[in-house]
Amino acid sequence: MKAKDFNQIFDKVIETYHVIDKVDQPFSNPHDSATLEHLLYRKSWIDTVQWHYEDIIRLPDIDPVEALELKRKIDASNQDRTDMVEYVDSYFLKKYENVVTKDSAKINSESPAWAIDRLSILALKIYHMREEATRNSASAEHKAACQVKLNVLLEQRIDLSTAIDDLVVDIENGDKYMKVYKQMKMYNDDDLNPMLYAKK
Repeated sequence: MKAKDFNQIFDKVIETYHVIDKVDQPFSNPHDSATLEHLLYRKSWIDTVQWHYEDIIRLPDIDPVEALELKRKIDASNQDRTDMVEYVDSYFLKKYENVVTKDSAKINSESPAWAIDRLSILALKIYHMREEATRNSASAEHKAACQVKLNVLLEQRIDLSTAIDDLVVDIENGDKYMKVYKQMKMYNDDDLNPMLYAKK
């Protein structure tokens, strides 16, 4: 798979979400659970729902109790997102476990999955900026400004997609190697967050 395939999956997820456009709608993954496509589809769905959680919680008249409940959902979603990134990296680690790295091989600043994570978020930015650039109720000035931003986002997707493809080829060829650090989030852990373990 290439980055263009990742983008197609992300775009499909976002389009599917917006058919109903509800954060609590049912989720169904059309891809086989053993595939990278399955992981990417799930990852993009988490990102898409969280995007809309973040919109909702910024409502100025939101009920405080509702806002707190939504904050808990955002925290859980962030953990799910991190877990999915690690699953994607595990896929790449397994795929390239037998590659012999060259003596001159270097490590990249981020793993393939974290770069793909940025690509997933970028797909959401593109979708919603395109909405704003074409919104009938918006002023011409607003639409023009959003079109300029959209053009930048589209260029950024090309550059990031190229960088991801190059990174994967470098790993395949042994020019770069993967080293994955598990995310050690502390605020969700009863044993690491002092506000939580103090209550035990």
